[in-house]
Amino acid sequence: MTYDVVVDGKTHQVELARGDKTWLCKIDGQEMEVDAVLTARDVLSVLVEGKAYEIKRERSLQGELHMVIGSARYAVEVQDPRSLRTRRAVAGSEAGPQKVKAPMPGKIVRILVNEQDEVKAGQSLIVMEAMKMQNEMKSPKDGRVQKILTAEGSTVNAGDTLAIVE
Repeated sequence: MTYDVVVDGKTHQVELARGDKTWLCKIDGQEMEVDAVLTARDVLSVLVEGKAYEIKRERSLQGELHMVIGSARYAVEVQDPRSLRTRRAVAGSEAGPQKVKAPMPGKIVRILVNEQDEVKAGQSLIVMEAMKMQNEMKSPKDGRVQKILTAEGSTVNAGDTLAIVE
């Protein structure tokens, strides 16, 4: 299996093959043998060249993936180059308007952009408070804010469309 793994903005090519008792791993051409065991939900114990690491997986409300190794936290994106979704994203062909939806019920605290503003993929558009935490709703792609469908101070339900980016 071959994957493109983006760690804090830097892309690495990772090839994995199952060995007898371990994984044969090639990262950016460098080969290593890795012993990995799932010890709890979203927690992996990894042994690499005699050194043990505990890796925890976290996913934010916006769906962003983070890996925590010791006290270090890394933003991670795993892409399977064989998948249609990855090929389209790399080609920049997420055609048509994309909706930014509320992941859970909450209150809109701040709107950071105006209609017709140009935005980049991952740029914060709206700040929503849910469960006493503020969460940033981000643009799914480069484009222009077609419509803002909420107002500061309003309450929203899970799945409500907050903005449309075209």
